[in-house]
Amino acid sequence: MLFSNRSHRFPICCPVTYRVGLREGHGTVWNLSMKGWHLAGDVPLHVGQTCLLMVQLPKQESLSVVATIVRWARDWDQEYGLENVMMNKQTQTQLDQVLTQLEQTSIERIE
Repeated sequence: MLFSNRSHRFPICCPVTYRVGLREGHGTVWNLSMKGWHLAGDVPLHVGQTCLLMVQLPKQESLSVVATIVRWARDWDQEYGLENVMMNKQTQTQLDQVLTQLEQTSIERIE
């Protein structure tokens, strides 16, 4: 799947449920881009692991990212950087709409 070249990260605070193997974790997404997520959660992750995300974005239906891979981990505060590997077309469209709205809001604040 091809993702947008948009790599700017936007701050956000929203709940996330993630699954890695048979374990389910809960946490918060702190920022996002089309390429990935920064989250803190209660189930430890390790670099290289893959997981599924279910994110409740503001004013949106929750979206499900089929596969992400952990690119970095700060174990002491259970924070992780996840890269999107696979998502369906509907999720990609939803995420692009959210990022467009966040980008527009950022521009309006500057002006």
